[in-house]
Amino acid sequence: MNRRDPIAILGVPFDNVTTPETLAIIAEMIASGQPHCAATANVDFIVQALEDVELRRILFDMHLVLADGMPIVWASRFLGNPLPERVTGSGLIPLLLAEAERRGWRVFFLGGTEASVAQAAEKTRAKHPQLKLVGAYSPPFNRLLEMDHEEILRRIHEARPDILLVAFGCPKQEKWINMHYRSAGVPFSVGVGATIDFLAGTFKRAPVWMQKTGTEWIFRMLQEPRRLVKRYGKDLWVFGRVILRQWWHLKQWKKSPAAVAPSAVRTDLPGVVIIKLPESLGAAEVQRLRGDWQKAVEAQDVIFDLAATRMTDSTGMGLLIRLRKRSRELGHGMVLVSPSPQMQAALALMKLTDFFAVETNLPAARLRVKTETGGAQLSVQTRAATVTIRWQGDVTAETTPDLAARTEAQLKRVATGQQVVIDLDSVAFVDSTGVGLMVRLRKYALRNQVSLAFEHPNANVLNVMRLLKIEEFLLSPPSP
Repeated sequence: MNRRDPIAILGVPFDNVTTPETLAIIAEMIASGQPHCAATANVDFIVQALEDVELRRILFDMHLVLADGMPIVWASRFLGNPLPERVTGSGLIPLLLAEAERRGWRVFFLGGTEASVAQAAEKTRAKHPQLKLVGAYSPPFNRLLEMDHEEILRRIHEARPDILLVAFGCPKQEKWINMHYRSAGVPFSVGVGATIDFLAGTFKRAPVWMQKTGTEWIFRMLQEPRRLVKRYGKDLWVFGRVILRQWWHLKQWKKSPAAVAPSAVRTDLPGVVIIKLPESLGAAEVQRLRGDWQKAVEAQDVIFDLAATRMTDSTGMGLLIRLRKRSRELGHGMVLVSPSPQMQAALALMKLTDFFAVETNLPAARLRVKTETGGAQLSVQTRAATVTIRWQGDVTAETTPDLAARTEAQLKRVATGQQVVIDLDSVAFVDSTGVGLMVRLRKYALRNQVSLAFEHPNANVLNVMRLLKIEEFLLSPPSP
């Protein structure tokens, strides 16, 4: 089905869909047989993503991001590009289970406590006797990097589900899904948080009138006041403040007259198209130009020239996010060049600067676009007693297998007495899978009495390490 353009709220691209459209999209994903992942993101997700660069990147790359909360819908209206409705996990999953029973889809519950997942499975089977509930597993509680991932994946592979509902809580469930949805091979994986508890009856949903008026959060807070009062207070304060900032910037930009001119397209480099964006990049321009831009991204590498663009909104930014995601999926390069001060401010405000390749001039963009495919590269330099392995690009679940094999091969060649440095200076981003590789390499070095050090991580890499509580282990001086 044709999907409307996403709405970018504080850099998170929310899909512009209703509940029936969401079910139709999920059906298409399952029919494809290819792995997909989704998130039902509420205000707490956005607030956490402001401080957690990995969660922000995961939401950026998800195949489907649903607005799980009326404050997000209200914010979209406030910003001038309204989402049609909220699509909550607790509301969507019962409908999805009913659809799975009707269509014969296989379902797997993962997470929650042993008692809650067992009870959720029992009550679900009673309500949907024809449903193919092929698994319900609560792995022992542990930190993300210390979980028994092989055992979890073994169970999933044996069950062969079409739908995987993961209930580890945010952001752990989103990070786990991002690490494993490709290797799990499940057509539709989604983090469901407390929905397992709702299915089990551990927690009750708010009355229908509270769901419709957007006050369900009050009901949830009264059920768990100790855990939720402080969190909701912080979330509403931070979310409200940053939404006002986004609205104010957009309002200021819109004071300038915006010419509605077509974007200029030219090709002066083999396999690369340069698209000059119009002065205004709002909902109207997106509607008119989207098709041509999508065709360009599908066909080759693209440079978007933002020098003349003075105004954008959440729809314009949402389209750029969608195009970037598609270019990564296809292995094509996409670079933004010469962004105007207004566009630089918009990228910074939505914390998207690190998720786009941005260059200040066209010659640099021409060089960058040929290497900007989201992959990871490795180079090796040996000087005297030191072997330097330089990682480059994004070290993620998608790129880690090849990078791991090549790095481990280099470590096996290290001679006695040589020191190894893995230089992270050119690593733009690392996710939990990449950090897991670093942990594995460090443990290998300790076992084999190899001196291994990681050097020059940037702020984004340090952020991921710090939130995984592994920074000290990875960056401590190697053993002599």
